[in-house]
Amino acid sequence: MVKLALFACAVAGAAGCGSFEDPDIVLDLRVLAMTATPPTQVIDVDLTQPIDPAALIAKLKSTQVCALVADPGLARRLAWSLSLCPVTSDERCDDGTEIQLASGITADPETAQPEPEICATVSPDANLVTLLYHALQDDTLHGLGGLYYAVQLRIGGENADRTLDQYAVKTLEVAPRIPAAATANTNPSLIRIDVRSNVVTGNLPRGRCIDTPSPVEIEAGATLQIIPIEPSTAREDYVVPTLDGMSQAFTETLTYQWIASAGSFSNGSTGGPHDIAGNPARLSTEYHAPSASQLTRPVDVSLWIVQRDERYGVTWYEGCVRVLPPSS
Repeated sequence: MVKLALFACAVAGAAGCGSFEDPDIVLDLRVLAMTATPPTQVIDVDLTQPIDPAALIAKLKSTQVCALVADPGLARRLAWSLSLCPVTSDERCDDGTEIQLASGITADPETAQPEPEICATVSPDANLVTLLYHALQDDTLHGLGGLYYAVQLRIGGENADRTLDQYAVKTLEVAPRIPAAATANTNPSLIRIDVRSNVVTGNLPRGRCIDTPSPVEIEAGATLQIIPIEPSTAREDYVVPTLDGMSQAFTETLTYQWIASAGSFSNGSTGGPHDIAGNPARLSTEYHAPSASQLTRPVDVSLWIVQRDERYGVTWYEGCVRVLPPSS
């Protein structure tokens, strides 16, 4: 999961405060999601024996961590870094514990061609094994339920005050293959996003507004139903060990976070477990376009859909809707 550490509003009137009045609407710089591939690793290891660093490194895979960042309020470049560190109670790397993985200057995330990426690779090396070793020493279950580490993103305007930078943390897991049927998680997936209104029926093309010359068009003030279409493999079955030496089987639940650069949603978060009556959770939401009084010309609105499971899996889908002012 990602937890944002927001410093832009520490001083009254600081730039960026307005974008968080509605958590579903992004007006300026925000980290929307972070994903890891793979999100978890399951390895064959004997927890009764001391860690052999070389053997552990040989069993681990490289992991790519990427961030989804929006900055619609300004046309600018962004300075960023991704660092490895232990997981903390406040989901923020403690000062002095960070091991930098990558850093750079990225072009504007809304308009740059090609679309910029903010990614880094966690290699199976001594740094990672050291983090896992210390996590094991602090774990009351001695690693039975998995060991965790973090990758932290720090990002801000290239020439902006760095104290206004934003932070996000991605938690990753390495777990023993207990029980024998345990398997690593993979990120969830979507087939497509369907959209419906009184005049529109179709699907939402994937891509940023700058990359979508013919986006879905709706009238100002219109309501657009948005429906995620999952493949049959989206919800994985998995097993976890129990304290009595047995195991328990589950099927993943998926949640959806709905975010836009303008307008509003009927529900900013959908999905999750069945309700108390056993009914499946609603996945779809309704997007409400800006009203006619807010528009003097067509406006392209970015839509971001973040799909998550309960095992650190994350996938995102970006699309674009063009909102038209009333016909004269």
